[in-house]
Amino acid sequence: MDSGDGLKWFGEGFDGFPKKLPEDVVEYIIFIIDTRLSDIQTRERLQAFQRALQDLKKKFLKEYIWQRDEIKLDLVRENDRWLLKGQTNYGDSVADEWLIVYFLRELSREFKDAWIRIYDTDGEFLLIEAANALPKWLTPEVAEHRVWINTHRMLIIPLGKEEEPAPLKLSDAFTILGDTPGRPQQYPRVEKEAFHRLKNYPTAIAENQHHATIPLPRKVAHILHTNPSYISSAVEAFYLRDPISLRLLQPEKSKSALVFPPEDFVSVSVRFTKVLYAQLLGQHWNPTPQYESAIDLLVKSGHPQEKSEVAIKLSAGMQILASHTLFADKKAVREINLLLEDMESGDDTVPTDAEIATWPEREDDESWLDIDFSEFEKELQGKGGDKGFGDKNAQDNLKKMVERFNTFLADDQAGHEGANAVERDPMDEDNDSDPGRGWEDPESSSDDDEEEQTGASTSPSSTKPASQPEARIKSKAARADDEDDDSGSESEEEEENQAAIDAEYAEYEKYFEKYMTLPPHEKAMLTEDARELARAQDAENEEDEEIRKLTEAMEAELFGHGALNLNPPAEKASKTLKSVEKAGKVDKGKAKAKVSFAEPEDDVEEIDRGGREEGDEELLDEDYNLVQNMLAAFKGQAGAAGPAGNMLRAMGIQLPQDADDEVQGSGSKGYSNVGEGRASENPMRKQDWYMK
Repeated sequence: MDSGDGLKWFGEGFDGFPKKLPEDVVEYIIFIIDTRLSDIQTRERLQAFQRALQDLKKKFLKEYIWQRDEIKLDLVRENDRWLLKGQTNYGDSVADEWLIVYFLRELSREFKDAWIRIYDTDGEFLLIEAANALPKWLTPEVAEHRVWINTHRMLIIPLGKEEEPAPLKLSDAFTILGDTPGRPQQYPRVEKEAFHRLKNYPTAIAENQHHATIPLPRKVAHILHTNPSYISSAVEAFYLRDPISLRLLQPEKSKSALVFPPEDFVSVSVRFTKVLYAQLLGQHWNPTPQYESAIDLLVKSGHPQEKSEVAIKLSAGMQILASHTLFADKKAVREINLLLEDMESGDDTVPTDAEIATWPEREDDESWLDIDFSEFEKELQGKGGDKGFGDKNAQDNLKKMVERFNTFLADDQAGHEGANAVERDPMDEDNDSDPGRGWEDPESSSDDDEEEQTGASTSPSSTKPASQPEARIKSKAARADDEDDDSGSESEEEEENQAAIDAEYAEYEKYFEKYMTLPPHEKAMLTEDARELARAQDAENEEDEEIRKLTEAMEAELFGHGALNLNPPAEKASKTLKSVEKAGKVDKGKAKAKVSFAEPEDDVEEIDRGGREEGDEELLDEDYNLVQNMLAAFKGQAGAAGPAGNMLRAMGIQLPQDADDEVQGSGSKGYSNVGEGRASENPMRKQDWYMK
């Protein structure tokens, strides 16, 4: 059985649930496809690929800081085949993802028998970059396992002549690449668009770094000097802080001393990535008193306010990283703890001022953080600014975006929805039943409705609900000519209803136009008022529903005791009369009443249960109903004090046990006037007497 989304159920060729990468993760796989190589030779080629990658990293990544994970390749064996596989979590730094693409593409130039596949959470993200240049057949539904990097090119496995549009299986892709290596095609325009971000590499690797001179506690400066890559973990710990993290920054609450107290500051040059520096700089944080006083001290000593805040945020991030159990398993944290143990044991010491003075100093320009909005507007308009509005890479990406948008506008075949309206996929059309359309679902439409829809307009404008009252009036007029004279009044009523609807819609349009002319803050206020009104109405409806349920429960309780039953069964009526006769408080003549019921197997027939068979339509006596309901309420008290008993005692009436509640056995089946009197005097004794 197929679920309709390509997922087969158990027992029907089920291959497992669809796998999806975590957020912000890129995965890459390298295969060696050469029929002349043995299994051992293929493994050796993959190991050579690993060594070549290490050489590239040593050449270009001496000072590079990864946002989270670095590129890594593991030699694994899957489906009787050796391959290299790796995953990298690039976090907020998309530059890390494109650096991986650059490395793998460069290695494919050296290893011509290597076929590389790279994808992320969004799937074939290289095709997403080249979406404006893709052939029409290459859709996300068929792209899986078709995009490969080989010999510095991006190759795409096209659909076969008799192949249905569907994604390729990995085994089928291997067969195509091994048997017919000339089948994958290179689309130059697609390749240019897909790799346009790589045109500034490898110089873009160094441009992604940012150096800043800031005051740091001496221990923090020593650890970052030992391994500058620790800064990414520290910034992430501060950037993703939670209430527990903030508690660890307050010794009076955490009951533990700070590992990196904000004291003994030294000015050092720290290497960030642009993303890490922007994350610290843009974070709004209300520091604890100890950290706040440290910022004030740094500012008074001559350090800039902005640099002081960045330094304190970084110190707080190091403190959270070293003390929070959430990060205890990270490799960076384990290494930092080892460094701290060496400093405590005396195997390592913090650097002196003289040693710190020998460290290299570098201060990069921060103009990339500033945005000239006038130049930015020129870029959006496609005119191109002379100075640039900020970061060069961001400016290049924006230029590419504007260029693509202008290309789209210049395409005569493109519609307002971004595709040729004539060649759109039929599944993209929303043709579900809608009250505003000229037809309804076949299940709910009658013959009369079909006749009415035959005369309705089929033009595109007629499909808009209530947007053209004239079309509806004309349709009504056409139907009115075909109706008989006998239905004239009904037609007039429909016209009146329709006129009322049109007037209501016209009023709605008037107020809607007035609403659209309001300033944004007034729109927000009106929207919030509408939400409050809707919430109040919902609360009122809930209250009405609770009252309705409570009323139904009370009625059910009263019916259960017979208090609201005006036609009691004959047996209960006779027993009730018997109890009344014994009490001697009700006139026997008034207690007679006729009870009507229908036999289940015969026609409805009226029988007088009082012994009379004349069939007269005598109504129930009101006194009888009053007495019966009062006795039922008294019986419902189960011997305890209650409204019925109190009312009867106030009228001087003391009722005995009902006849159908008499208990057989125990040597007595009646009651005594003495016991009755005692029960009426003592409520607790009354309960014992009633339950006897």
